[in-house]
Amino acid sequence: MTAMTQVNLILNGIAVSNDVEPRTSLADFVRDNHDLTGTNLGCEQGVCGACTMIVDEIPVRSCLVRAATCSGANIKTIEAFDHDEIMIQLREAFTTHHALQCGYCTPGMLATARDIVLRLPEADENQIRLELAGNLCRCTGYTGIVHAIKSVLKLRKENILAPKITT
Repeated sequence: MTAMTQVNLILNGIAVSNDVEPRTSLADFVRDNHDLTGTNLGCEQGVCGACTMIVDEIPVRSCLVRAATCSGANIKTIEAFDHDEIMIQLREAFTTHHALQCGYCTPGMLATARDIVLRLPEADENQIRLELAGNLCRCTGYTGIVHAIKSVLKLRKENILAPKITT
């Protein structure tokens, strides 16, 4: 019988507590214990980025992180961003710029894109491509994804710098 480890964390704004096997990945924890299946598992080796979620405001490959090491952490899966302003802009831009095809990489790609928008508001195309290097997409060729992120960066910059007109 395997010894269990108690995990206590904040998952999408809700305090959760579960006993898990020490080897349980964070991805399996959220999918199997909490039915949050928006996070996809691809390679399960940390290479593809499909499982990217946000841990204490940092994107991580949840297939590599053990749930037991996340006690006390604030975890956000793709489901946490339904009403997030940046994620709404990114989802719209992904649609507009045809950055979606099969959709398998999309949750991890969006989590990474949101981090880029927050952390690198002046990112150019080369920097965006570098930041996306850990997220693999077999369908799009990345051009639409890069253009979508650039458009959100531009939109946010214009909204911040543009004078507010009130009537």
